[in-house]
Amino acid sequence: MVLAEWGLGQAFIVMLEFFLFFIWIWLLILVFSDIFASHDMGGVSKTIWIIFVIVVPYLGVFIYLIARGGKMQEHAMQRAKAQDDAAKAYIQQAAGTSASPADELARLADLKAQGVIDDAEFQRLKAKTIGS
Repeated sequence: MVLAEWGLGQAFIVMLEFFLFFIWIWLLILVFSDIFASHDMGGVSKTIWIIFVIVVPYLGVFIYLIARGGKMQEHAMQRAKAQDDAAKAYIQQAAGTSASPADELARLADLKAQGVIDDAEFQRLKAKTIGS
C-alpha cells in the first residue's frame, strides 16, 4: 500500500498542499463575490478584473487584494450592517414594538396636535410610554 510507505514529512507536505489549495479556492470565491457585488465599479471594469483573475489567477488575485482590499472590507461591513438592520427591523415588527420611546412620543404629540386624542389621553399614553 502506498500510504504505508509515506513518512511524516510527506504527510505534512500533502496536508500543507491541501490547506494552501483550500485557501486559494476561498480567496477566489471572495474576490469573485466582491467583484460581482461592487456597486462602485462599472461593467467594463468588472469584466476586466474577471478576465485578469481568470487569465493570470495568482497575480490577478494578489493585485486585486492589494488594489481593492480596503473596498472589500467596506463592502463586507456594509453588507453586515444591512443584514443587522434588517434583522432588527424584523424583530421589532414581529414583536409589535415601535422603534424607540422618542418615536412613540413624537407620534402621540402628532395625534394630540391633530385633535385625535385629548390632553388627558395624551398624558396617560405618555406616562405609559415613558414607564415601559
